[in-house]
Amino acid sequence: MKLVAGNSNLPLAQEISKYIGISLIDCEVKRFADEEIYVEIKENVRGDDVYIIQSTSYPTNDHLMELLIITDALRRASAKRITAVMPYFGYARQDRKPAPRAPISAKLVANLITRAGVDRVLTMDLHAGQIQGFFDIPTDNLQAAPVMVRDIKQHFNGEKIMVVSPDIGGVVRARSLAKRINAPLAIVDKRREKAGVSEVMNIIGDVKGFDCIMVDDIVDSGGTLCNAADAMLAAGANSVTAYISHGVLSGGAVSRIVNSNLRALVITDSILANEAVKTASNIRTITIAELFGEAIRRTANEESVSDLFIV
Repeated sequence: MKLVAGNSNLPLAQEISKYIGISLIDCEVKRFADEEIYVEIKENVRGDDVYIIQSTSYPTNDHLMELLIITDALRRASAKRITAVMPYFGYARQDRKPAPRAPISAKLVANLITRAGVDRVLTMDLHAGQIQGFFDIPTDNLQAAPVMVRDIKQHFNGEKIMVVSPDIGGVVRARSLAKRINAPLAIVDKRREKAGVSEVMNIIGDVKGFDCIMVDDIVDSGGTLCNAADAMLAAGANSVTAYISHGVLSGGAVSRIVNSNLRALVITDSILANEAVKTASNIRTITIAELFGEAIRRTANEESVSDLFIV
């Protein structure tokens, strides 16, 4: 087994390699003057089981192209099996046609990855579970829930906790977390007028007197979380904390979160945090290196990956 990393999240790749006990192979990923990407694998990988650790986060297209070109380089170097380890799968929000003549970009990206030569995909908390079916190769969709549960138990001791889904679509994810920590469930009913803009309409469930934990897969602009937090506090909640798998946090999201009524925003390191995220007073990062390291180890040894998530 060998590990190779692109430029999207080198600190996470290094932590994963440390957990497994295997160093990252020497791989040169650079750009020409016109930003064209060049890749050279500096070690022999003939007949090896190779894992490419690369989130397709901002800049999304650059990191996607890096993944595709690294895959092609490994394929031409006669690697036996190539697994794309994508903690964050970009384009996942474009999983259906929301309007006439709109693309299904998540399917297009799945086709690109497959045709490039990837044999297996390992990702986490896809925006929509059915994206696994967009791939014609085995795809494992890990869950950040075990990592979140461990952190919740460390930071919430003896408090009345209620898990909250910030929208109807996230109920399954929220219910799964609520089951793990034996907590009740509430739902925020919101109406989205256009992409990136949301309006909280109603809260389904009585949050009065509870410390609420919102759980979701992606936080981008942060508007939904901030609006939901205001609505829950107005309904009598003691505090609101958000646990999110992927901290996209584009534009003025960090400032919006810092100035919000959220007690804390807890994100994983599936996406490399920028300086604004690192210094934010109420944003905290938890690592998924052990989760992915164990999943990679089990995949290489042909062991069960789903056992990691049994409640």
